[in-house]
Amino acid sequence: MTSPGCYLNSLGILCSSGDCTDAVKQNLRSGVARLTDSDAYTEDKTLPLGLYQGELPEIPLPDRQWHSRNNQFALAALNQIRDDVDQAIETYGADRVGVVIGTSTSGIAESEAALKQWLQTGATPAGYAYAVQEMGAPAQFVASILELSGPCYGISTACSSGAKALASARRLIRAGICDAVIAGGVDTLCQLTVRGFSSLEAVSDNRSNPMSRHRDGINIGEGAALFLVSGYRSGVELLGIGEGSDAYHISAPEPTGTGAIQVMDEALQDAGIDASEVDYVNLHGTATPLNDQMESRAIAQVFGLDTPCSSTKPFTGHTLGAAGAVEAGICWLTVAAGESNFLPMHLWDGARDLELPDIHLVDQDYTPTNPPNLVLSNNFAFGGNNIALLLGRIQ
Repeated sequence: MTSPGCYLNSLGILCSSGDCTDAVKQNLRSGVARLTDSDAYTEDKTLPLGLYQGELPEIPLPDRQWHSRNNQFALAALNQIRDDVDQAIETYGADRVGVVIGTSTSGIAESEAALKQWLQTGATPAGYAYAVQEMGAPAQFVASILELSGPCYGISTACSSGAKALASARRLIRAGICDAVIAGGVDTLCQLTVRGFSSLEAVSDNRSNPMSRHRDGINIGEGAALFLVSGYRSGVELLGIGEGSDAYHISAPEPTGTGAIQVMDEALQDAGIDASEVDYVNLHGTATPLNDQMESRAIAQVFGLDTPCSSTKPFTGHTLGAAGAVEAGICWLTVAAGESNFLPMHLWDGARDLELPDIHLVDQDYTPTNPPNLVLSNNFAFGGNNIALLLGRIQ
């Protein structure tokens, strides 16, 4: 029996590349990375960060446990799709609309400030609530704002979190538990992640340079992307999902790309799509030596050398727990109804690593002959927690 369709009806997004879908797409077209050199999270060192510098909405709930920059990001993304969300609640009922949000930082930045004050004065700030940093806080916050009573939970699987939330949303809908789900990812900058990845020697002092022989690490970023997901046929179809956990190493990817190949193959099989039909792949593309080596080999095996690919992390930074949703959002922009022949370019220095397969990286001169219909988004996390999402244009 054919499974019912699942659709990403609408998208709210913000990151260093922009504060809405139009702004993000325009920035991706421009080919200009909007990273910010900052020592705000390292003090002793300046690093390029995918820092969002626009305005954020005020938290309307009085309880201080909801007052975090992370929840402001969630609210900003939610506000962009609020009309569609309100219509879904009216149509299905508050108990039939769920919330699933991936994150890896939640309100940790607020806890860092509170702990610093506690060390200096012996007391945390008035009204500080530890719950601000819980991984379920963004989902609970959104559910509280909307007064929802459907399933509500967070997912924290490192860099696959945001994409995993979309996979969970589809399961909730197909199981008949929900009629609609607000799903995606939200992560904001904090010292824990910037210093933590620096301690792993995974952070670059320059803009990330994916697939280059000069690549030397990631730029940490922040962002949010929330979708209204339902069985209603509008927006973009979530055609296929592949999930796996190769458990090769706590932080390094399996070098031959076995885990990446598995999830890409599963996403294609889930959708009943041949690899040759895919018009574009959004790479995980972290610009670390091991990830790019592994992923380029996996892409070459599954898709060959002709399928257009790019990493969009030089535009956004690596938004960690939000990356899977932000990058699914970028893929959504490429196939949404009414969009033109748009593929995000691959920003790098053009210096190929001769040890990597010569996959087709989208340059500024490439324009697809036709609007892309099928696109795949990869996210590979610590512990080999991998996921691939296949999105399709509604014909």
